[in-house]
Amino acid sequence: MVAKGEKQFQNIIFEKENHTAWITLNRPQAKNAQDPFTREELTRALKFGRDDDDIHVMVITGAGKDFCAGGDIINFPQNPVEFMERIGMQVKGKKRPIELAREIPKPIIAMVNGLALGAGMELAMSCDIIIASEDARFGQPEIKVGLIPGGGGTQVLPRLVGEKMAKELVFTGNIISAEEALRAGLVNRVVPREKLKETVDKLVDNLLKKSPLVLKFAKMAINKAFETPLSAGLAYESDLCAICFSTEDLREGVKAFSEKRPPVFKGK
Repeated sequence: MVAKGEKQFQNIIFEKENHTAWITLNRPQAKNAQDPFTREELTRALKFGRDDDDIHVMVITGAGKDFCAGGDIINFPQNPVEFMERIGMQVKGKKRPIELAREIPKPIIAMVNGLALGAGMELAMSCDIIIASEDARFGQPEIKVGLIPGGGGTQVLPRLVGEKMAKELVFTGNIISAEEALRAGLVNRVVPREKLKETVDKLVDNLLKKSPLVLKFAKMAINKAFETPLSAGLAYESDLCAICFSTEDLREGVKAFSEKRPPVFKGK
């Protein structure tokens, strides 16, 4: 099922199936590089998935051989004011895709095939879980064209792989393999390319068996760990945990456990 028809988008495919939104960057001829129009469509697609209560999980991937080779260099802005306007930094309340993906209180999986470079790697890092194919390649090569990363490469990457590894990747612009990314803690799992979709499907099925409300709380709590001191994070976690005790889903979970059956969660 395609939500409201694929004609909504030109460079994005948005498909809704079984409480899951599949968002596919669809510029294979450009290795799914992000130009301003694609980024705007990606923002709309993420908001659509966020606002549809029937969607519990989201997956982002790329059409063809690659996930996303980065920003579209041909269409790079020529001055800092234009750059700031394009990425939304001068528009109050406007969120970039990397910020939306992180903030949306639903699990978002990056299904990475081929190249995930620059803005593509930053998009993958903004997701909650990264499943990569064996032929995936990751890197922040902005330094090679006279830039630093502008979408989280200097902020999120150190939190995932540590300061030293992040500095090496950003300073050199080197591209690493999926296995190197796995060892560094950048991705969750590496699988053969022919098993990539099957692996993500199984993960989605696993998440759909959980309470969408409690998954929301879990994502919110983990995100808070990167934004606050430990004491504040622990207090926030405790508050969200307490809220869980007021939900129908907790009562259903406890009842199902005692009855030795799978729970049927309703997100309430």
